[in-house]
Amino acid sequence: MKATQRGHQAEDAVAEQMKNQGYEILSQNWRTPRCEIDIIAQKGKVIYFVEVKFRANPEQGDGLEYVTKNKLSQMNFAARIWVQHNKWDGDWRLGAISATTNGQEYLFSELIELE
Repeated sequence: MKATQRGHQAEDAVAEQMKNQGYEILSQNWRTPRCEIDIIAQKGKVIYFVEVKFRANPEQGDGLEYVTKNKLSQMNFAARIWVQHNKWDGDWRLGAISATTNGQEYLFSELIELE
């Protein structure tokens, strides 16, 4: 299986886990020609723009280590486009979740809010 397919499967698993935690999934793999967001979810009155960082095994390190300043800037840009496009005037936050697998199931970090 290609890495991209495994990454999308991890995103699906993260979205399912978020649903189980009370989030409403508004969109997955939302994109424009200039940006993309892995998961857009709402819980209460807050929209979360979530980056999923998948690593095929724990030896590759924690996926959250790969949320760089540049990635954070890209996420902020994409979120602002979504907010403007959807005329959202409520609270919103950026977040990230690290995902890996033990070969049988996906394992996740908690949602980490980013600044």
